[in-house]
Amino acid sequence: MFETINQELLEFLNHSPTSFHAVANMGAMLEQEGFVRLSEGRPWELEAGKGYYVTRNDSALIAFQVPKRDFAGFQVMASHSDSPALKIKANAEILVEQKYVKLNVEKYGGMLCAPWLDRPLSVAGRVVVRRPGGIAARLVQVDRDLLIIPNLAIHMNRKANEGYEFNVQKDMLPLFGGIGAKDGFLQLIAGEAGVEEEDILDMDLFLYNRMKGTVLGLDGEFIAAPRLDDLQCAFASLKGFLSARPKESVAVHCVLDNEEVGSGTRQGAASTFLRDVLHRVNSGMGRGEEEYLMALASGFMVSADNAHSIHPNQQDKADPTNRPYMNGGIVIKYSANQKYTTDAVSGAVFKSLCQKAGVPYQTFVNRSDMLGGSTLGNICTSQVALNMVDVGLPQLAMHSCYETAGSKDTAYLAKAARELFSSSVCGDGDGEYQVR
Repeated sequence: MFETINQELLEFLNHSPTSFHAVANMGAMLEQEGFVRLSEGRPWELEAGKGYYVTRNDSALIAFQVPKRDFAGFQVMASHSDSPALKIKANAEILVEQKYVKLNVEKYGGMLCAPWLDRPLSVAGRVVVRRPGGIAARLVQVDRDLLIIPNLAIHMNRKANEGYEFNVQKDMLPLFGGIGAKDGFLQLIAGEAGVEEEDILDMDLFLYNRMKGTVLGLDGEFIAAPRLDDLQCAFASLKGFLSARPKESVAVHCVLDNEEVGSGTRQGAASTFLRDVLHRVNSGMGRGEEEYLMALASGFMVSADNAHSIHPNQQDKADPTNRPYMNGGIVIKYSANQKYTTDAVSGAVFKSLCQKAGVPYQTFVNRSDMLGGSTLGNICTSQVALNMVDVGLPQLAMHSCYETAGSKDTAYLAKAARELFSSSVCGDGDGEYQVR
């Protein structure tokens, strides 16, 4: 079981260098299983017992299965499609002393800079092109070693190993080619998109790490790959969703974008995307507003975004009594300051789901003298007032361009997701819940 799902995960990651590609690949997996694609700009004709999905901005996706008209509630697992990276700016080429061409980039999200240096990189993303009567988006992925961000030699920076503050505008610009590469970037992208240069109107392009994911450790205990945060959770959620058999509640696989930059976009957790979809599912089954509010009160949401494992060389960075390890199971996240949505009720509900699924779980709390990150759960609650828990899979080197996680944990979350999507976590609005 572990070997199969890990190979599937690594294949998914290798073909998902950006959020646009991840959503396109998830859409293909859904359609292969008979799910029908919907458009937000067209009427929805929903039938009980069928599965559907919809995308927004080509970078966020929500899929759902409606078991029957008089469903009990919504069972949601939400993750995000984006990862920290370097985004290519407009007018990207910079000529260096009539000898080299480099590309102008900026940071997207809170990335670790150092791992991006001295490794083969390439370019992927979305190109918007002129078409007869309008415009169209095209996915591009330059599938070859194309760029490198060279380090400065130790001889020119003797204190490099004593700590270095990276200046993105100076230190992180990738080398594209020699003088012969001048004016070649747009030509390259046009060729990848299958259009003429003059037909390109705009681009959302990112650098991506060319090093493919792998299984490692003496006994294959670990996986290492780009974009584990958070495509590992998104993939596990989808696997659980596709294997689930909803009976009483609507199963909702939700993948939002732009979590790494605050979620404040029309496709992010602060947007109306999830709320709009749940509303339309409710009305599509001929139900009214009060029934929608009852379904929210009787529903449950899992916010799934990767968590920090104990670091083998930095054990003191973790809380003294809550110490998650890779392959130790799904991590339930707690924060007194509500950086995470977990409380005693939602934590207990999720533990019950894990027990029913037969998967282990562990807990994470930040050291009391260290600030932690936030995630999409508490942002989503401003749009959909579902009872919610924050969880993740334990990993190392979060926000590096090459991260490490446990080889058992993807399967654990997929099993828990299947249990969630097949169940009804029903609340009475007064703190009493049943998991059936």
